Amino acid sequence: MGGFLATTDLPHGGEGTVSLARPTMRLQRSLRLVGSLSSGEVSTSGARRFDPSESVERGKTIVDLGNGSEVLHVPRFIPTELSWKWFDYLDRNIPWSRPTLRIFDRDSIQPRDSCYVADEGLPKISYSGHTPHAYSWNDYPPLRDILDVVHRALPGSSFNSLVLNRYGGGNDHVSWHSDEEVVYGPTPDIASVTFGCEREFLLKKKAPGASKGSCNEPARKRAKSDFVPEQHSFTLKHGSLLVMRGYTQRDWVHSVPKRAKAMSTRINLTFRCVLL
Repeated sequence: MGGFLATTDLPHGGEGTVSLARPTMRLQRSLRLVGSLSSGEVSTSGARRFDPSESVERGKTIVDLGNGSEVLHVPRFIPTELSWKWFDYLDRNIPWSRPTLRIFDRDSIQPRDSCYVADEGLPKISYSGHTPHAYSWNDYPPLRDILDVVHRALPGSSFNSLVLNRYGGGNDHVSWHSDEEVVYGPTPDIASVTFGCEREFLLKKKAPGASKGSCNEPARKRAKSDFVPEQHSFTLKHGSLLVMRGYTQRDWVHSVPKRAKAMSTRINLTFRCVLL
C-alpha cells in the first residue's frame, strides 16, 4: 500500500496496463486553481458537500481473499476537483523526505518520498533502520479534513496515524511487503486514499512459512518451490479509496511496482490505527 516497510527493489518493473491522467488535464486543472493555494489553505466546503458513506455504498467492490481477509475498493470516492485541491496542498506543503534505509546489510535510498503523521503519545514506529519523525495533524489541517472524510466513509473506524507517500514518476515504487506489525494488531484496517497519477496496486498471497512483514527472502536465498501465489491487481485512480481488512497483512503482501508509463506524480495516504 505504500507502507513504511521496505524490501529490496525486486525486478518487477516494466510496462503495465495502467491508465494515466493526461498532462493536458493537469494543466487545465492547474489553471483553474491559480490563486486557490496562495495562503497554503484549502477550503473544506467541498468535503462538507458530499457524503463519503454514500460514495462507498454507490461504488464499492469487495474482494473476499479468504481466511478472514478482504479488500474494499471504491474507484470514485472523493470528487475530482476536491481531490485536485488536496493533491496540490499536499504536494506543496508536506515536508517530504527520502530516507536512507538499511536493507539486507546495504544502505539504500527509499525509492519514493514519505512523511509520517500521528496523534501525540503513540509508540514510535521504525522500519529498515529508520525511525521517522511524527508530525502533528495540527501542522497540516487539511489532513484532518481527509481523515474526517475517511472516518465518515468507514463507520466504526478510528485511525490515529498516517503514512504519506509521493511517487514522482514510474521509477518510484514500493516493493513487496506487508504491514504485519504488533503496533497495528492482528487484524488491522488500513485505508488508502490516492491523489494524482493512477498506479497499479498488487496483492499476492504469501508463500507458506514466509517471514513476518515480507514476501520472501532475497531470491538468492529462496528455496525452489512449486508454490504459485494467488495475485490480484487494482488500478488506484485519482480520488479512490482502498481498504485492506482482516488478516490481509498476515496472509498477503502488496506492492506498487515500477511502471514506465506512469509519468506524473501520485500521492498516497494510508491511514492506520496504532495500538496503545
